[in-house]
Amino acid sequence: MMNNAKSIIAFHNHPSGDATPSREDIYLSRRLQEAGKLMCIELLDHVITGERSYVSLKEKGFL
Repeated sequence: MMNNAKSIIAFHNHPSGDATPSREDIYLSRRLQEAGKLMCIELLDHVITGERSYVSLKEKGFL
């Protein structure tokens, strides 16, 4: 069976417990967004989870 994604949401956790995005997280998000455009797949968001919090890079204006 073949499934064709039209959009994705990326997420990962920070083992330190601090969900603040790093420069590398922001860079990776932008690269994922660029790669998705080549394949007609929209990156809806990139969410980082911490111990008791999360950060949406879309909500923060990085996407």
